[in-house]
Amino acid sequence: MLSLGWFSALAMALFSLHMLQALCFPYFWKDFVFLWSVVRYGVRLELFKLTSRVCTVLDRFIQQAHRIPNKAFVIYEGRIFTYKDVELRSNRLANVFLHKLDVRKGDCVALLMNNEPDFICVWFALAKLGCSVAFLNTNIKSRALLHCFSCCGAKTMIVGADVECVDGIISTLVEDNIQVWSMSSQCRNTQVQSLLAHVDAASDKPVPAILRAATSLKTPTLYIFTSGTTGLPKAAVITHLQSLKASGGFWAFGVTHNDVVYIPLPLYHSAASLVGIGGTIELGATCVLKKKFSASQFWSDCRKNNVTVFQYIGELCRYLCNQPKTELDKVHRVRMGVGNGLRQDVWKEFHRRFGKIQMCEVYGSTEGNLCFMNHVGKIGTVGRSNFFYRLLFKYDLVKYDMKKDQPMKDQFGFCQRVKKGETGLLLSKVSALSPFFGYAGSKQLTENKLIRNVFVKGDVYMNTGDLMAEDHEGFIAFKDRVGDTFRWKGENVATTEVAETLGLLDFVQEVNVYGVAVPGHEGRAGMAAMILRPDLTFDGNKLFKHVVMDLPTYAQPLFIRLQVVMETTSTLKQQKFQLVESGFNPSAIADPLYVLDYQQNSYVPLTDGIYQSIVCGERKL
Repeated sequence: MLSLGWFSALAMALFSLHMLQALCFPYFWKDFVFLWSVVRYGVRLELFKLTSRVCTVLDRFIQQAHRIPNKAFVIYEGRIFTYKDVELRSNRLANVFLHKLDVRKGDCVALLMNNEPDFICVWFALAKLGCSVAFLNTNIKSRALLHCFSCCGAKTMIVGADVECVDGIISTLVEDNIQVWSMSSQCRNTQVQSLLAHVDAASDKPVPAILRAATSLKTPTLYIFTSGTTGLPKAAVITHLQSLKASGGFWAFGVTHNDVVYIPLPLYHSAASLVGIGGTIELGATCVLKKKFSASQFWSDCRKNNVTVFQYIGELCRYLCNQPKTELDKVHRVRMGVGNGLRQDVWKEFHRRFGKIQMCEVYGSTEGNLCFMNHVGKIGTVGRSNFFYRLLFKYDLVKYDMKKDQPMKDQFGFCQRVKKGETGLLLSKVSALSPFFGYAGSKQLTENKLIRNVFVKGDVYMNTGDLMAEDHEGFIAFKDRVGDTFRWKGENVATTEVAETLGLLDFVQEVNVYGVAVPGHEGRAGMAAMILRPDLTFDGNKLFKHVVMDLPTYAQPLFIRLQVVMETTSTLKQQKFQLVESGFNPSAIADPLYVLDYQQNSYVPLTDGIYQSIVCGERKL
């Protein structure tokens, strides 16, 4: 009888503890499991430091090629390339590079290719020789390409068979003693040599393993160029440490070796190469590589290849939602999406259209030393933090002065932390655990990314340039880029919030919000570029009612620009720079323009007469 009483008391106590945890710490177990995964992976990396023997992403691939040689590694345009296929192909290429191109350990080689299996084979072949590889964006033009070479110091370039943007600068490259080789069987330019004949005749035996051996996690292995909206690309230094951290992303979210990963993003960016290919290798999984993202082919590709996980970035999910609805929208095996830049309104619509797919938002930049991962799946947030996470990763949100375009300082010259729920500039502490490797080619570019003496003399933080907010539960939400937020009538306008509000209108398919200069006025006036949904027309009256009801006066866009195509970067991020530069002059812009008119309670066409009255100060804004 006594033992039964003790058992009942114990059961009641355990039940009470469970209820207390569920009420007061609802995310305890999800946090625990996720952080345990992060810590286990981190310990593995720390052991590399102690033993001075690094098991790189390439080493892991070679292990998998021996363990599961006949498993599909890459599926591309219906063709299957096994782990063994890619291993042997990269061996042949490595032998060609070593014996024909005279490439040596420590050299930097530039790779200019679109998505295809040979991108991976060339990358791994060069890594087997101990070379660092510079991934070049196939969309950049001659001046930027030459700049990229000067940044990373490459003396050899491998060009994809279908890449043409290099044609105009080959003579300049050759004059600079840079050898250019093509994966095409027929080269139009006599100064470009073909690799294919050499590859077919080359040995598929591995080159000496000592060539690829890495003894430090801090050794640069890649240069990935950031795709900023202004200026020339910057070469972010990617070390083995960053590569290995990125390759563990899928694993941390619960992706397994049985999953099939769909990669529609360009391999020359870190999301596809480091997280996508690296993550597939870490798990021994299979990936479906798409040459170029296609919204119309996305779901048919997923169904045909039994895709279970896909990568996204920027506006990709919005493009999928904008496709015509079909009865097959929820007929697929996709269970998870991993990426960043998913707006809250698109997130909800995506779930309605395509089912409750787990969307795993990741926050982080190519060159950054901090990463947030939304392992809980809360809509509208990029990650979650707690006491234990802050012990591992030191970051702070500080007050930011939009007018002066710099962090606010206290009387002692130090930054000020924001309160919970307030928006602040995200800073990440630079330390031995979270080093910042910066950019190649310019120490000043690296220094410009750092802020010193933030809270105490001598401390160093990386400036992410992102405005974030952390709520009382520890969920972190992205608010805006520092350069995108603008001031109007003494208030700060967050472009993402305005864009989400405008996107709720039935005739709006896509919207890009930015600020334009108006003569005689401080700050910048709000302007929105829109793409209308097919078969729907612009309704100035409905738009007026919507913005007046849902946005404060200072955040209501004064100007509207209707576009047919929205300009984006290669990673599907909206471009604002050209829109900002072109302003709101109807004489210089062919697109239809509208202006907010409080007298007519509508958005009315912006004529030359109205424009002149605004510029001259006759029309009050």
